[in-house]
Amino acid sequence: MPPSLQTVPAAVSRHHTHAVSPNQCCSAVIQEIAAPLPTVWSIVRRFDNPQAYKHFVKTCHLVLGDGAAVGSLREVRVVSGLPAAVSTERLDLLDDRRHVIAFSMVGGDHRLSNYRSVTTLHRRSANRDVDEGTVVVESYVVDVPPGNTSEDTRVFVDTILRCNLQSLARFAENLGRTRSQYQR
Repeated sequence: MPPSLQTVPAAVSRHHTHAVSPNQCCSAVIQEIAAPLPTVWSIVRRFDNPQAYKHFVKTCHLVLGDGAAVGSLREVRVVSGLPAAVSTERLDLLDDRRHVIAFSMVGGDHRLSNYRSVTTLHRRSANRDVDEGTVVVESYVVDVPPGNTSEDTRVFVDTILRCNLQSLARFAENLGRTRSQYQR
């Protein structure tokens, strides 16, 4: 388990314990979001719409399934400038009760072979009656590409995840403010 996960509850961290072989690396990125968990989950759970908050995704379309059923496949086209153009990804887990989503990259022209990601959400507050925001944890395991080190691979993937989660925070916080204005 990555050291940064020692700060999250055991019920969350168990989803982020990956079996890592010698030619692989893993890491996790944690993002606090000042928006209610249901608001953040409504964005994250949309396997068919990662471009809502992932700035490196140009387009996404489902090639199999409805985006809510395990086994659904999506084809993601990424923005130019990244060392890839397309990624085919499979939904491995979608648990609306526990707020867990997981996917694997199963094809494409990228160098992230055997990439598996798990994202969990939990309330930032220990008090169930007060919603103080959401903590998002995204972890992954991936093969280290030939010619790269584990550290190179971790820095690359962590940077993309950090950008995605910061974008998610801005989007969810704005959405949360908009929803609360309409509820008044």
